[in-house]
Amino acid sequence: MELEKTSIDTGRMALELILTQTRAEEHELIKKFSNTGIIAVAVDFGGEFAKTIPKILESAVVASKRKGVIMDNYVEEGAILGATRSALEQIKIKGLGWNVGGKVGIVRNGENVCVAIYMQIGLINLDEMAVALSHRAIKQCD
Repeated sequence: MELEKTSIDTGRMALELILTQTRAEEHELIKKFSNTGIIAVAVDFGGEFAKTIPKILESAVVASKRKGVIMDNYVEEGAILGATRSALEQIKIKGLGWNVGGKVGIVRNGENVCVAIYMQIGLINLDEMAVALSHRAIKQCD
């Protein structure tokens, strides 16, 4: 199966990644992406939302470097940090003041990088949820 290289398709892949239900399913999808030259990583998080924001940002950058989604440089680290922060901005109004748990999915498809966040928000015994997606472009160096 040929996966496209557009930002829209990259966003779809990031959303698909965060919606995996098990680690095995997550790893299988990352391997499928890898077989077509697409690099992806996922990171779980949890805790009181406001206190987890710095950890989410740090984990997104560290995992991206560790798994080869980005190179260890200012521009690429900034792109991941910016996209993750943008996605968090989209869902912060729902999460502030609550305990949350979820997953960050990061997909690099050529020059397109998408960060998707799926977050479950604890409201007594009734859980709320939120999904966010953000994109950045990073010039590929040959």
